[in-house]
Amino acid sequence: MFHFTIRSGRTMVAATLFGALLAALPLQDARAQQDVSPPKSILAVSGKHGADHGEARITELHDKLHITAAQEELWGKVAQAMRDNSTAMRASMAERSAHMKTMTAVDDLKSFQIIADLHSDGLKQLIPAFEALYAGMTPEQQKHADHVFEKHQHHGRM
Repeated sequence: MFHFTIRSGRTMVAATLFGALLAALPLQDARAQQDVSPPKSILAVSGKHGADHGEARITELHDKLHITAAQEELWGKVAQAMRDNSTAMRASMAERSAHMKTMTAVDDLKSFQIIADLHSDGLKQLIPAFEALYAGMTPEQQKHADHVFEKHQHHGRM
């Protein structure tokens, strides 16, 4: 059970990292905020700011991983997967926000399921691209990448 918990924790950290990289979208209980304006996290990812934030995250990760000119093609596939995932997530969050005031509790749960499914599908696209990049990194870069991800795990942010 303990081994499962550690592995699950690492998987959750990876999912959380890429979720944050895609658009810093916390999956919080926005339903509790139904009687007020939508949470800033939803607003931030539903418009131009969300796209800008996603690009900033891509640039930040590129810099932190010390991507070389020789790795740019592989990095481009990672960045494109992140952009595609961000676009899909922003659209879903905008839709959720637009229907927030009329959602039933069941609708609310279903909307979170859609977001979770998008997140999972996004990881299915992102992981192979990142694996190829990681395999093309030097051992020093891999160690540094591991540290970047470990740092995120302990501090909640890259």
